[in-house]
Amino acid sequence: MRVPLLIWILHFMNLTKGHDHTKLQRYGRNSVVSRLCQTGCATCSALNGCLSCKPRLFFHLEVDGMRQRGVCLSSCPRGHYGIRSPHINTCTRCKEDCASCFNKNFCTRCRPGHFLFRGRCDVTCPKGLTPNSALQECTECPADCELCVRDTCVRCRADRYFLHGQCHPTCPRGFEPDVQLRQCTPQVHCEIGEWGEWGPCVRKGNVRASRRGEETRTREILCSPSVYGDPCPRVSEWRKCVIKKRLSPR
Repeated sequence: MRVPLLIWILHFMNLTKGHDHTKLQRYGRNSVVSRLCQTGCATCSALNGCLSCKPRLFFHLEVDGMRQRGVCLSSCPRGHYGIRSPHINTCTRCKEDCASCFNKNFCTRCRPGHFLFRGRCDVTCPKGLTPNSALQECTECPADCELCVRDTCVRCRADRYFLHGQCHPTCPRGFEPDVQLRQCTPQVHCEIGEWGEWGPCVRKGNVRASRRGEETRTREILCSPSVYGDPCPRVSEWRKCVIKKRLSPR
């Protein structure tokens, strides 16, 4: 294994320079710890960082510009998985198409452009499954569905409308499409109240000599219609009337 070999090389190089006791101090019987060691290091050097780790910690090489420095971690960083052995615990990089993994053969998340299915990442999904771009997984999702949660469609693709867990090219009767939400919403028709009483008879124009006039009545809109619902009929009307002659006081 390359990583343990590199560690022993770094450790040997560090010990050849270990005559300078101002930089090193004894820790226990057989290990040497630098005053500048990070937490978790069993042995280290100022140049290369950790050379070995305390029990149960994972050794990992971090990129520091053009150099690599050893660190000791309780768990491996994303994109790596841990390997334990009697001599050393190391972090190993996942496969190239894996963003994170449990071991070298089981991915838990894929890189962009790949879809996860049973621990493997691929650019296509097996027959009968749909690539889900949001989850980056292969799901048992209908072809006209864009997003599924636990095999249930929750969002349709751009040219479909969602209703009751299914995607429709057109909305069924009694529903209408909401283009912004990409959903079928209940169709709402106009509802109006009863006609009110006729208003007073008002003379039309400025002709004072005439006794003819007009009177109007209105009704209230109780519920406004949706975009495709039945529109409201007229809510006001008028009719001709005769102005009653006022009785002059005696």
